Amino acid sequence: MPKELPSKKNHVGELGYSYRRKLHERLIESILFLSALLSVVIMLAIIVMLVKESVVFFQHVSIWEFLTDTQWTPLFDDAHYGILPLVAGTVVSSAVALLVALPLGTIIAIYLSEFAPFTVREIAKPFLELLGGIPTVVYGYFALLFVTPLLQIIFPELPGFSLLSAGLVMGIMIIPYVSSMTEDAMRAVPMHLREGSYAMGATRFQTAIRVVTPAAFSGIAAAYILGISRAVGETMVVAIAAGMQPNLTWNPMEPAATITAYIVQVSLGDLPHGSVGYQTIFAAGLTLLLITLVFNIIGHLLRKRYREIY
Repeated sequence: MPKELPSKKNHVGELGYSYRRKLHERLIESILFLSALLSVVIMLAIIVMLVKESVVFFQHVSIWEFLTDTQWTPLFDDAHYGILPLVAGTVVSSAVALLVALPLGTIIAIYLSEFAPFTVREIAKPFLELLGGIPTVVYGYFALLFVTPLLQIIFPELPGFSLLSAGLVMGIMIIPYVSSMTEDAMRAVPMHLREGSYAMGATRFQTAIRVVTPAAFSGIAAAYILGISRAVGETMVVAIAAGMQPNLTWNPMEPAATITAYIVQVSLGDLPHGSVGYQTIFAAGLTLLLITLVFNIIGHLLRKRYREIY
């Protein structure tokens, strides 16, 4: 029997379905594009705002003085506008935090990814995420009222406010971010790499350290950069526990101020908008943005390099 030719009605229905499908796909693509564009626009708006206000500040204060002066007293009659004390406080507190968060976060991630039984992993992950969800102001008072007195038992000369106490608690706060992202990167490593290592006679520990970790290093580097950015941008812990004293020191056992703590201090003060003292928060914010940008560029270069190697 001759085959039945497709009716005109069916052909029109297929065309309508194809048109609706393409329209639906274009609508989804447009929504995704607008979502990505929104993040770019917000970032550009932040940069424009910081640069615009910082230009007003640098019309009154030279960039050379801003970068080289060792005193930061913009609220005093004898005003000095050297950003170095705030940068030093930010770097020292962040370094202490990273010395805690990066090793512990990596060890926890290796254990959860390569050694922990399923039940342990399912119990530990929610607790880590809960640790990351505690408000930072709680961490700040934890550092001031618990960690600092504990450290004073070990170091009797430690003052009531110190970068050491703030940095240690910041490190505890950052551990969930580092461990979670690092574990995700390690679990994304193909299983055949592990099986090949086992077939060559390697132990689970050797496989985790010499095979899985290098293969996942691009994701681990992203976790480290997130941890660094989180430490550099932390506000409440250092504002409460570090002392908020603009002191040019590289000693973590002394009180000091960070860039974010100073911004909070001025934002809650009585300085009139448009004054030079008020404009300092935008110059400080721009400095913090540039520091974070440098770390992100370094992380991008590391990820690119290790993707090429592995």
